[in-house]
Amino acid sequence: MFEEKRVPDRQVRAAQTETTVRVYQACSPAVADAALEKQTFGEPDRTVWLDLSFRLAAYHSGNGSKPGHERVLAVDLEREGFEWALSHEGPVLIQWDAERDLDHTPLNFEAIRIGLTGEAVGHYVDEWIQSITDVTPVVRDISGLLATDQLHKAVKLVPHEPPYELSAEVKKAIEATV
Repeated sequence: MFEEKRVPDRQVRAAQTETTVRVYQACSPAVADAALEKQTFGEPDRTVWLDLSFRLAAYHSGNGSKPGHERVLAVDLEREGFEWALSHEGPVLIQWDAERDLDHTPLNFEAIRIGLTGEAVGHYVDEWIQSITDVTPVVRDISGLLATDQLHKAVKLVPHEPPYELSAEVKKAIEATV
C-alpha cells in the first residue's frame, strides 16, 4: 500500500552549511544595492522580516514585483546568531505562515518567518551576516517559466531546504512540531 510521507506541520527548513543558515529578505532596489555593496544592511526603523523558505520569500515579494520588495536577497547568517534569534522572544518575533508552492498556493504545512526588532536587528546587521547574494533573477526566472507552463524547469531552480536540527527547548519555544 502506498503511504505518502507527510511534511510536519511546523518544521524549520533552510538552506544551510555547517556554519551558516540562509534566510531571505525582500527589499527595495536602493536598499538591495547598498546591502550588496556593503554586505550588510543599515539599521532600519521597523521590524525586519526574514523568510527561511525561498518559496515564501517569492510569495511575500510578489515574485519581486511588490512595491518596496522588488528585490529578494539571500542572506547567509552565522549559525550561532540564527540560534540566538530562535531562543530570544521579545526582540525576535516568530511567525508561522502557510508554505507556498511555486504558484503561491498555500500548502498544508507552515514555514517559519522571523521578525527582528531592537537588539536583534543590531546583532543581525553588525554580527550575524556572512554574505548577501541577489536571488531576484532566480525568482523572476521561476515566475517566467511558470507563466510558460515549464514547471519541470522551474522546480530545478528552487534551492534545497532540508530540516534544521533544533534543540528540544527551542522546538518548544517556537512551537515547532519537529
